[in-house]
Amino acid sequence: MTNVSAIWAPGSTALLRFRRLDGTLGQVHPLSVLSDDGRALVGWLPAGTPIVGTRLVGGKDPRDVPMEQRFTLERERFPHVWHTSANLRLVEEDRWSSTWWFFSRDWEFQGWYVNLEIPMGRTASTVDRVDGALDVAIAPDRSWAWKDEDEAAECVRVGRLSAEQLRRLREEGERVIALAEAGRFPFDGTWTDFRPDPEWPAPTLPAGDY
Repeated sequence: MTNVSAIWAPGSTALLRFRRLDGTLGQVHPLSVLSDDGRALVGWLPAGTPIVGTRLVGGKDPRDVPMEQRFTLERERFPHVWHTSANLRLVEEDRWSSTWWFFSRDWEFQGWYVNLEIPMGRTASTVDRVDGALDVAIAPDRSWAWKDEDEAAECVRVGRLSAEQLRRLREEGERVIALAEAGRFPFDGTWTDFRPDPEWPAPTLPAGDY
């Protein structure tokens, strides 16, 4: 349930936490908050930020095993680092997606990634989402492609998502594709020239389990 008092001030750290529908916890990404009104959170995740990662028990990456095992083998959480490109994120409580702006290390805008997700509300310290596996990649010229359709289908097959949830996730993807094709927010150039204030505090993971 959403905690309406969980609104983060600019410069604070909000924890974007990925849960699973069975109640287990997955990755946690700390975001340096640019703005938040309790419904729409805009946060920054620099490359090199400590995160909570997930992997298969024993240390393998899930993508190193056959698809039919990828979502059935047990996973474990571990201290990790965000190695991929720095990104700005817009997470809206009433949307089944979040939008990520990716930047190279020399600040070239690389495109948007729409992470399709099931919103699960907020706690006093976290914004909770369920990763829907299916995603949409949108290039700077607003051309687009579905991502990980095979993984989403496998999640349904093994019961990690329902067919109805996948239908809603795909419907959300179609909504954002239409926005991209029309050049409408958030695909209208907003924040593509973003630069973090050098005085802005880096996001951090607090001690404890979350």
